[in-house]
Amino acid sequence: QVQLVESGGGLVQAGGSLRLSCAASGRTFSNYVMGWFRQPPGKEREFVAHITWNDGTTYYAQSVKGRFSISRDTAKNTISLQMNSLKPEDTAVYSCAAAIRAGLGYDFWGQGTQVTVSS
Repeated sequence: QVQLVESGGGLVQAGGSLRLSCAASGRTFSNYVMGWFRQPPGKEREFVAHITWNDGTTYYAQSVKGRFSISRDTAKNTISLQMNSLKPEDTAVYSCAAAIRAGLGYDFWGQGTQVTVSS
């Protein structure tokens, strides 16, 4: 059974930084795509970034490009999301997710962690 557990959320002022982590367990994640999503209050969930487990290829939503950075630690089975220059509109519940195969949707989800950016 795959488990994804996020940590690192909290309250930060606009312009500040936070680093989210996602601990993955339950199987070998070779060939997986690992993603971060967020759901702002009252809105639909949206894609933030993803990284391929094998070669570390990354992709970002336009709204976070240049401010957020996704990475993975294959030895520790964790993915991280470094968030810099945070804006109030980045306020959301952030969740990590794992896709067995790229392009076919995400199969496993974490419970989410709250990020609140004050103005």
